Amino acid sequence: MASVTVVDHPLIQHKLTGLRRKETATGDFRRLLRELSLLLAYEVTRDMPLTRERIQTPLMPMDAPVLAGRLCFVSILRAGNGILDGMLDLLPSAPVGHIGLYRDPQTLASVEYYYKVPHDITERLAIVVDPMLATGNSAVAAVQRLKESAAKAVKLVCILAAPEGIKAFHDVHADVPVYTAAVDERLNDHGYILPGLGDAGDRLFGTK
Repeated sequence: MASVTVVDHPLIQHKLTGLRRKETATGDFRRLLRELSLLLAYEVTRDMPLTRERIQTPLMPMDAPVLAGRLCFVSILRAGNGILDGMLDLLPSAPVGHIGLYRDPQTLASVEYYYKVPHDITERLAIVVDPMLATGNSAVAAVQRLKESAAKAVKLVCILAAPEGIKAFHDVHADVPVYTAAVDERLNDHGYILPGLGDAGDRLFGTK
């Protein structure tokens, strides 16, 4: 799993435990997901290139480091927006794309209903966000659409991943690295991650 980065920082693992707890209320779930996502943003942007810019401090001029790379976030609706909020706290000027997908309850295949991404995505690192990499179908479909739009650099960020989802994703997109807070045991018969944290979208939006 060389192309999977499990971010095991103590703060991330502590907040993930809060997300897993069945009794965590909707408001607390939102807050924890936002905080955890901000921490994941540090890791996924770790290798962004820097350049130097001449600035004036209160005492003297200097050549200071600034970001040279350009990125955008792409949220897989609807639950991806829970990760998006935290990452935008760190990079508030980043453009945002959205891919609307739902899972067919019978086949578990992804069905697209919305797609809009930045017009210059070919010039940006596209960071795709979705809380759960379960069957992998949604992530596979989302990244495929980005590649059809000529996206050249893509990373995937999730909170939890299942081994089955990682395999399914990298069988199609071996070139796209995955960043996650944990790789759990397996999927159940309904395509949910075990032990997991339940349905991230329902818990985020209080719809179940």
